[in-house]
Amino acid sequence: MSWESALQLALHALWRNKTRAFLTALGVIIGVAAVIAMVAIGSGAQQRIAQTLESLGTNTLLIRPGTVTRGGVRSGAGGLSTLTFDDALAMADLRGVAAVAANVRGAGQVRYRGSNWGTVIEGVTPDYLAVRDWPLAEGSFINEQQVAAAAHVCVLGQTVVRELFGLAEPLGESLLIKGTPCLIVGVLASKGATAWGSDQDDAVFMPLTTVQRKLLGIDYVHRIEVATTGREDASGALANIRQLLRDRHRLGNDRGDDFQAHNRAELAETSEESGRVFSWLLGSIASVSLLVGGIGIMNIMLVSVTERTREIGIRMALGARRRDILWQFLLEALLLSAAGGVLGIAAGLGGAFALAHLSELPVRVTALSVVLAFTFAALVGVFFGLNPARKAARLHPIQALRYE
Repeated sequence: MSWESALQLALHALWRNKTRAFLTALGVIIGVAAVIAMVAIGSGAQQRIAQTLESLGTNTLLIRPGTVTRGGVRSGAGGLSTLTFDDALAMADLRGVAAVAANVRGAGQVRYRGSNWGTVIEGVTPDYLAVRDWPLAEGSFINEQQVAAAAHVCVLGQTVVRELFGLAEPLGESLLIKGTPCLIVGVLASKGATAWGSDQDDAVFMPLTTVQRKLLGIDYVHRIEVATTGREDASGALANIRQLLRDRHRLGNDRGDDFQAHNRAELAETSEESGRVFSWLLGSIASVSLLVGGIGIMNIMLVSVTERTREIGIRMALGARRRDILWQFLLEALLLSAAGGVLGIAAGLGGAFALAHLSELPVRVTALSVVLAFTFAALVGVFFGLNPARKAARLHPIQALRYE
């Protein structure tokens, strides 16, 4: 029997019981839709995490002061004030280091004419934008001469611009920051929120020395961020920085570090791996419904073999071979699972985008997830349809003709 004839017979058999066929394929439809939707949600979450980490800089190291213990009470990170601007300058010459940015920060009211806004005041160095991979929207950023002179200049984040100026042009205007006048020389592009929800655009950036001397009254820095030449160089650069700081701070072998160093590249890799595991976990859970759908196909095909036993006997008596019977029933199971797979893909895509629209959850549908879901659905049909097909093919013609 040709493939065309087998396909026509399978389609005819399914069409005769189209309601039952649809209900049988419904399990596969739900399974494929669940797999695609769950993987899309997992991939979207993974992409959102990657974007957030990218905004912080994935090839960066974060150096912060260490902890201090007084009277048995141990403070958190930053309890010491051992990091200096000179430490940052010394790091710039190390191997694997591309850029270094020292930073201090505080909070304060910013006033422009009749408006005021409470925001973060950051003292930074010229390499800050390179380390954070933060583009400039207009104007210029802080330069080395302004840092050396502790100049009264500032660069604004988009949130501060919106709250104080609205649609007006801020460049060339002056602000009052804690009573200190400051000329606006630049505006940064929008950066968005961090992973923990703080608005990175809600900040005013000034020369490091200006904030240190005239706003905070300190001579140390709160943190140093280092951009490495690549992710693969981050570990080596971190080791070099640790040794440099221990030498500069004269820490002997019997003393621990008076600073804390964090590798954001390792954090990014860990987050990416967690995202992949999360996506596969969601997909695996959803795949269980595909197996349930396959069991439904097997049950209905067994019922169909029982109902059509006499038909099978007649076909064998007219010359049909066992493999013809096998392929006919196997093809019916495959058609059920393939049709369920196609409809499930449509339902899964629709459900994923509807969920994204209604809840604003990130979704990311990949071609790989669609292909895998459909392939798995087809394999489920073949696997669970094989036993009923073999049962039909093994029927004895005489016994099949006598079956009532």
